[in-house]
Amino acid sequence: MFLDILASLQRLFVGYIPAAVLGSFIGYFIGINSMVYQLFRLIFQIPHSIPPIALLPIALIAFQESDSAAIVVVFLGTLWTMIINTAIGMRHFRRQNNNFRVAIFHIFHALKVSIWVAWFIVIATEMLTGPRGLGFTLWDAYKAGNTDYIIQEILYIGIIGFLLDQLLDFAAYILSQMVSDGKKSS
Repeated sequence: MFLDILASLQRLFVGYIPAAVLGSFIGYFIGINSMVYQLFRLIFQIPHSIPPIALLPIALIAFQESDSAAIVVVFLGTLWTMIINTAIGMRHFRRQNNNFRVAIFHIFHALKVSIWVAWFIVIATEMLTGPRGLGFTLWDAYKAGNTDYIIQEILYIGIIGFLLDQLLDFAAYILSQMVSDGKKSS
């Protein structure tokens, strides 16, 4: 079980982290300029409208290896989500007189939505491609008709998703406290 958890988290972070970093930068630059925002908002809605899991067959053809294909799908699904949510957040940041607490809230909201999307993609790709990971073991338990193991896998998936969400909430809280403490000391 431990190795399956590690395999799932590895796929998650290898695809999520670069997409979150790149997506936040692109979203920031799109969000700070009204004209650029209006142009790219519509352009980025097109790839964002495609369910990321639908890209798996193309990724499998291109990379011919399930781990690489899964990571690319996680990256692409996370990237569009991150760009759009960060750009929207930067628009709110600008409207709120460059309030950094608003920016922190929106950036971390984008990170949370993106990690939910990435976690969903990881589990779904593992269910479809295997041969290891929580999604694979969940699907394997279903095929074996082992209801107890299915429930156990779902609980693991839910707990890990919850912990990732709480980690981002905690980081946002600490950062927003640092920003507000910085204003008190000036």
